[in-house]
Amino acid sequence: MLILITGTAGFIGFHAAKRFLSLGYAVIGLDSLNDYYEVSLKNARLNQLECYENFEFYKVDIADYEALVDITKDKEITYILHLAAQAGVRYSLEMPRSYIRSNVLGHLNILELARNTPAIKHIVYASSSSVYGDKSKSAFKETDIVNSPASLYAATKISGEMIAESYSKLYGIKQTGLRLFTVYGPWGRPDMAYYIFTDKIFNKEPIELFSPEKMTRDFTYIDDIIDVLPRVLESTPSNLHAIYNLGNSNPNTLMQLVEAIETACEASTQKVILKKQNGDVSYTHADINAAKRDFGFAPRVELKDGIKNFVNWYKNY
Repeated sequence: MLILITGTAGFIGFHAAKRFLSLGYAVIGLDSLNDYYEVSLKNARLNQLECYENFEFYKVDIADYEALVDITKDKEITYILHLAAQAGVRYSLEMPRSYIRSNVLGHLNILELARNTPAIKHIVYASSSSVYGDKSKSAFKETDIVNSPASLYAATKISGEMIAESYSKLYGIKQTGLRLFTVYGPWGRPDMAYYIFTDKIFNKEPIELFSPEKMTRDFTYIDDIIDVLPRVLESTPSNLHAIYNLGNSNPNTLMQLVEAIETACEASTQKVILKKQNGDVSYTHADINAAKRDFGFAPRVELKDGIKNFVNWYKNY
């Protein structure tokens, strides 16, 4: 089986590609290698994948449809795992056009590619818990109305889901969207709080906490996400387009995250308390009953253990 994975040099894309390659799948990896964060980390991830004979990598921007067609025209692609996106909520306040380009136009191009590649059986794409907006403190369900994004990033992810829905109805393309909840772990993104805090603690610098008394997140360890991806991709959806939450379903406060990092680092640090930033939401909590039912999704890694694994990787990296 040949799988096209977008965002292969990214955090989740790298782990996903490694898992499918280890299972014997052939993988075509795509990534633009943009400089949203240091490209050296993205290249280091790719170096881990290049030892697999069944891996091909192409540097390409998914917003460039002609380039996508040129790369894939002679390939017998069976599945698409679409993980490429411009990530980050706060950065969307500074560079809004990059989000539209990657998360809307790029998403559309992947669907257009599938529409013109009849051999593709199933597309699985990454959405985000951010689509739920700034909700009250109850578990988020896939049936909740999502029409109040707190950031442009969230708005682009809602747009991606809507475009996917239209393409499933218009062209019969089978798709599964995964609303991912604050995924963390080794090889993670340097713009995320747990990475920033760890970096500052090791450099003996104070950390900034934005409204920590209100912040709670459903932190989800990378392996729990990666373990379920093969079952999702290989499934035969009963609906042309379905959406699932993938989260730990056991939210932790921002201060619990800091405590886990300090414990793993065996150090404490000064904390600077600031007000909530634009685009941030206060609470996330995944209802994962549907993913449990259909894919046996069962997150196992607690925050303290996942953070310990991350800190051990950070020290070696």
